[in-house]
Amino acid sequence: MPPMYARLTSAKEVKGATDAAEMVVRVHDRLAQFLAHGQTLAHIDNFVAQMLDELGCKSCFRGYRVPRMPPFPSHACLSVNECVVHGTAGYLTRPMEAGDLLKVDIGVSYHGWIGDAAWTYSFGTPSDQVRRLMDSGKNSLKLGCAELRPGNTFMAWARAVQHHVEKECGFHLIRGLGGHGYGRRLHEPPFISNVVPAFSGEWPDGARHCEPGTLIAVEPMIAIGTGQTAQARNEWPIFTADGSLAVHYEHDVLITPEGPRVLTAGLEQINDVIER
Repeated sequence: MPPMYARLTSAKEVKGATDAAEMVVRVHDRLAQFLAHGQTLAHIDNFVAQMLDELGCKSCFRGYRVPRMPPFPSHACLSVNECVVHGTAGYLTRPMEAGDLLKVDIGVSYHGWIGDAAWTYSFGTPSDQVRRLMDSGKNSLKLGCAELRPGNTFMAWARAVQHHVEKECGFHLIRGLGGHGYGRRLHEPPFISNVVPAFSGEWPDGARHCEPGTLIAVEPMIAIGTGQTAQARNEWPIFTADGSLAVHYEHDVLITPEGPRVLTAGLEQINDVIER
């Protein structure tokens, strides 16, 4: 089955993608040092905008459009607690407090290339259950990325992620959401599901092989109580259907002849517990 998506073919292209991914890591690193109890999402989004400007980047989220939705209004996706993804800077106005889980998804445009990665931050020391939830996200990301190598199909990613999250940890991957190809545009084929298909034809890209040169943003989204979501019509934020806590982790990955190269690996060294 031939690939139907763009692949990097030169060292210059690889450098462009690598540099954009590094900008995302640098914004997250500065953000982790900035976050503190009592900040609002609007305050946090303004800081992201400032960092992007200082680094010579632009948000590739702000103004982003999909059918039947208003342009995305914020520089970053900021999603708290039961909000899984696509939270805006204005959907929640109260300040952050102990016990909050903040998912920050940052997308940059840098010298014509996209970088796109998300991480989850706990305000205050997380409970044992929330720590296990966070660990399930980071560990499933690591296990899944290891499967993104030539000779495998994208189904190997989903099998590894789903087995760890649902069989070993007892949590729930969000259905209907997943990762994607990217490069000079934010969203390109292939679609990368986090779960294996429930019926034939549900996920055609799952049967495609991991071709060297392919750039993908892979992103497990995991909730405590359900894999189902709720979303108000014509509004961006997506919530867990039962109101349970969720986490979101995302890496940019370049598939090489030698295996996966995680371009945003620096995120794993960032402090994700905000005690200030």
